[in-house]
Amino acid sequence: MTGLTDGQLTELAGRVHTLIGDLHSRGRPDALGLYRSIAMVVSLMRKNITQDFAGAIFGVSQPTVSRRWDLLRPAIGQALAEFVPDPQRVVGAGTVLVDGTICPTWDWRGTPDLFSGKAGYAGMNIQIAATMDGTLAGVGATPVHGARHDAYAYSASGLAEKLTNIHALADLGYVGVDGIDITPIRKPANGELHQTQADFNTQLSKIRAAVEHVIAHLKTWRMLSEEGGRYRPPISKYASMLKAVTGLFFFRTYE
Repeated sequence: MTGLTDGQLTELAGRVHTLIGDLHSRGRPDALGLYRSIAMVVSLMRKNITQDFAGAIFGVSQPTVSRRWDLLRPAIGQALAEFVPDPQRVVGAGTVLVDGTICPTWDWRGTPDLFSGKAGYAGMNIQIAATMDGTLAGVGATPVHGARHDAYAYSASGLAEKLTNIHALADLGYVGVDGIDITPIRKPANGELHQTQADFNTQLSKIRAAVEHVIAHLKTWRMLSEEGGRYRPPISKYASMLKAVTGLFFFRTYE
């Protein structure tokens, strides 16, 4: 359920223990120890199960699941931050592929601009960078409300700053954006592209498939995925969840 090996889960528990120490329940025996609590919280992000269901699996109440989620989610992100590489180190002298994806959420009335007309549902715009061979190079740390376009989200997410001085290639949503060097050629109003321009766009689309594969791989953490249902917790906790998932993604594949 966690996507981690026993060894990885043990190492993660040790790192989190260094940050927060032992779990305490006001003098009473803990309903769930640190190791299993971490397994439960990682499972929430990996499978996007409900807190009620997680409680049934791990033998605790939903309020206990909620308290562990709030305590351990940011701690996991902090504990694994060192595994998240500098995109410059991943990309080297190469070109990075940039794209945005809408990760679905509930459409809360009190949170404006979540609905993405492009995706057709409410969500958060997450900006992704990948190498030409399909390796995740970076994730914008600041999630952006889904109604905002990629051209805005690229900078607002913090990804543009991470990719300073790295050549970047993206789709039409990034035309004219500072820091994006190569985009498809836009079809002129009331006109058609020259065949060489159309061929260029076709080749660019094939190259960009690598970043789409990376996004699909990242979304195996189903709290980010359409297949996993929608993100349910408050939006205020989204950024710390994204930091934890990003750390877990790189930690899981670290060699």
